[in-house]
Amino acid sequence: MDNIKYDVREAVYNLAEKTGIGVKLIGKEYSFARCPYCNEKADVKQKKFSINADTGQFHCFRASCEASGNLIRLAQDFNFSLGRDADVYYGIGNQRHYRVFKKIDPIEPKDAAIEYMKSRGIKEDIVRKYQITANEDGNIVFPFLDEKNQMQFIKYRNPAPKEGENKEWCERNCKPILFGMAQCNLNNKTLVITEGQIDSLSVAQAGIENAVSVPTGAKGFTWVPHCWDWLHNFNKIVVFGDHENGIITLFNELADRLKYRVWHVRVEDYKDCKDANEILKKYGPEQIKRCVYGAEQLPISKAISLSKVENVNPYMLEKLSTGLEYPDKVLCGGLPFGQLILLTGKAGDGKSTLASQLLLSALQNNYKCFAYSGELPNYLFKSWIDFQAAGTKNTYEQWAKWQYDQKPRAIKEDAMKKIVEWYKDRIWLYDNTNFTENEDDTLSALLEQVINQYGVRVILIDNLMTAMDLEKGLGHDKYEKQSLFVKKMARIALEYNVLIILVAHKRKDNGFTEVNESVSGSLDIINLASIVLSYERPTKKMLENDSSVTKDDRILKITKNRLFGRIDNYGTVTKYDFASKRIYTNEVELQRNYGWNEELKEPEEETAPPWEDE
Repeated sequence: MDNIKYDVREAVYNLAEKTGIGVKLIGKEYSFARCPYCNEKADVKQKKFSINADTGQFHCFRASCEASGNLIRLAQDFNFSLGRDADVYYGIGNQRHYRVFKKIDPIEPKDAAIEYMKSRGIKEDIVRKYQITANEDGNIVFPFLDEKNQMQFIKYRNPAPKEGENKEWCERNCKPILFGMAQCNLNNKTLVITEGQIDSLSVAQAGIENAVSVPTGAKGFTWVPHCWDWLHNFNKIVVFGDHENGIITLFNELADRLKYRVWHVRVEDYKDCKDANEILKKYGPEQIKRCVYGAEQLPISKAISLSKVENVNPYMLEKLSTGLEYPDKVLCGGLPFGQLILLTGKAGDGKSTLASQLLLSALQNNYKCFAYSGELPNYLFKSWIDFQAAGTKNTYEQWAKWQYDQKPRAIKEDAMKKIVEWYKDRIWLYDNTNFTENEDDTLSALLEQVINQYGVRVILIDNLMTAMDLEKGLGHDKYEKQSLFVKKMARIALEYNVLIILVAHKRKDNGFTEVNESVSGSLDIINLASIVLSYERPTKKMLENDSSVTKDDRILKITKNRLFGRIDNYGTVTKYDFASKRIYTNEVELQRNYGWNEELKEPEEETAPPWEDE
């Protein structure tokens, strides 16, 4: 059986205030300057008196004292509060002494009570079972008997109140308990709690056992500590509160206190009624039964029945075509939305070039984009993507005083204007020239803002190590920060159904036989990614065995594919065009016209997508 909970932190500081002893939190322990029992200080280098922050267990480290126990004992010994309910439950402080009633014989209901209850749909046998009666003024009397059949509380109801008169009131100085406890069958492990006494009698009238009601209305919970142990006789507690303004009274408070044992009547089962008695009078006992037997629990926010999961064909998921035949074929159409995609390779191998080309493919497919580049200044990132959009035919060689093996190139002026107009208000870039800083500014917050405000669907983060520095509260060491950052990115991708491409470096050494193991940093980087693309130089062995592969080529591999399980550790050879900065595997990919230049696009034959060409 669970005891009533209390807040350890609040209780510790209540003790410190009561005793005047200084305290501070060190790790998982509240350390006191001295022990409240022996009142002695320990040596400065030694532990003194401490309370565990999780359990509330205390211990004095002086050998001559060694007092130990829990916060309940401390509260009883030093008379400080653990909270109202806990104080009552554990007998802490100056406890209120409630009225003691003499043992009485079963109460004989009076005719006035029988007639009134009849008008509310409650028959005489139920009135007699619950010993409802009336006083000399004609007011209905509800006796609250505990599980030992001892009177603890008495409540009155005026059956016909005049204007200004109270409808209900109770005897003074009575211990608040639940009405109907004495009539419950403890072998039946289901309890029904209503707000009003007539509501609980309505449930009993429908033939349902163990119907009780609270003593002082929907906002009064002084009864809880007095009934706490008794409540643990039941595995299921159905709250049948009043239904008002879309809210079921009692439920939230009881669900918070009693957790997973609390159920509630479904809103639709109230029909157009406020409470159980109104349902009984209007729709009869069968509807009361539907209410109780159809009660449900609040769904657990992080658990979903498999039967309620949407049927989705992974082959039909929304995907971003990469613009390259090889990955589109292996991934059955491209990179899936709602996922975190990891693009990895060694420094200088061209990961950023491939990443910016993926953004161009997104723009071509009418997706809005956002990019964070932690290594390139804004103008250089723009220049790179402009060249890829332009293509070789729309660039020209420039003369320069210095010369290298290839002459510098520029984009034709008319093409440049069209390119900028084409992607205007469709791609945004993290502004690394804005140095104003706000404590609420984080990369994750910015991503959620551009997703919601600008309709961004494809996000590039280049790269992990610089991006995670823009996030606050990510832990202490490098690996914990990496793990928490990648988890945030994966959550955003799933929650907003966007595609996030995260660039991460590989380790410098080559001692890893498994490609994914060579990614620098926490293993969570690989574990949280749905797809891992590897882009790097050909190995020495590949150069020796295949004369068609050169040192300027790159190998693109798919080393993880959670969606279909299909991976390719051999990959495909890609070429790089200096003039357009494009990565390609064939002439069609090299000469592709993007949307700004579609008037030059040659008609294509109707062919099946490459991933369907098996």
